[in-house]
Amino acid sequence: MSIEKISFKHSITPKDKLFDLRLSDIWRFRDLLSLFVYRDFVAVYKQTILGPIWFFIQPLFTTIVYTVIFSKVAKISTDGLPPLLFYLAGVSSWNYFSACFSKTSNSFTENAQLFGKVYFPRVIVPLSVVVSNLLTFSIQFLLFILLLGYYLIKGVSIHPNIYILLLPILVLIMAFMGLGFGMLVSALTTKYRDLQFLVTFGIQLAMYATPVIYPTSVIPAKYQWIMTVNPMASIIETFRYAFLGVGSFSWEGLLYSLTFTFTIFSLGLIIFNNTEKNFMDTV
Repeated sequence: MSIEKISFKHSITPKDKLFDLRLSDIWRFRDLLSLFVYRDFVAVYKQTILGPIWFFIQPLFTTIVYTVIFSKVAKISTDGLPPLLFYLAGVSSWNYFSACFSKTSNSFTENAQLFGKVYFPRVIVPLSVVVSNLLTFSIQFLLFILLLGYYLIKGVSIHPNIYILLLPILVLIMAFMGLGFGMLVSALTTKYRDLQFLVTFGIQLAMYATPVIYPTSVIPAKYQWIMTVNPMASIIETFRYAFLGVGSFSWEGLLYSLTFTFTIFSLGLIIFNNTEKNFMDTV
């Protein structure tokens, strides 16, 4: 009898490089990525009466509440802009970042059973969250554009400008910043579950340190440093400046946000990849 040697064309091996997106694997599992995106996008309101209309209702209701509380009651300035338009600009941008952050921060814990049964690039899970939330952002952005068009027709002094072309860069920064933070927290929560309870509270707290419900012009000089170190501040301000012509814009602030995003994404990816190797022992 002779023993035949059996060779395998494909084998599953641990990652050798920590900073590795495995783009070829992601492309090979693109159908699975599409399935996750569909699940995340559709399943949210699948058994509701209003269905996808909630994608419009949520930001609209939030904007109306902010208008009543912060503009009518608290009398916070909106730099001469219609309050609905001012708050919707901030809410749409912040919602995308916060959703990418919060929904990727539990990638390991929520998908532990799936990860333990079948192999696929684990980064597909947080990446699918970013893509599905991009669709949600697109719907909310459409609502913002419709409201902007309404006020322009009414003759309100609003001045969209050439910086609108920066929108893809702003969206990418928000996406990768949220993805970086989410992967970092997701990896850490495999050992420290307390972080799960801190994420929601932390995101809400961070919103009040970001010019979502107020312009930077109302911030006292001694607190301006908060806007300087907050990477989301320049993103929100640039978004408003580009579409509404009001706010502040600086290339230095945008470059800082871009650098911060690259740093936090790199750190998150490294820790995520390292945790992927043995997270089943701790989850």
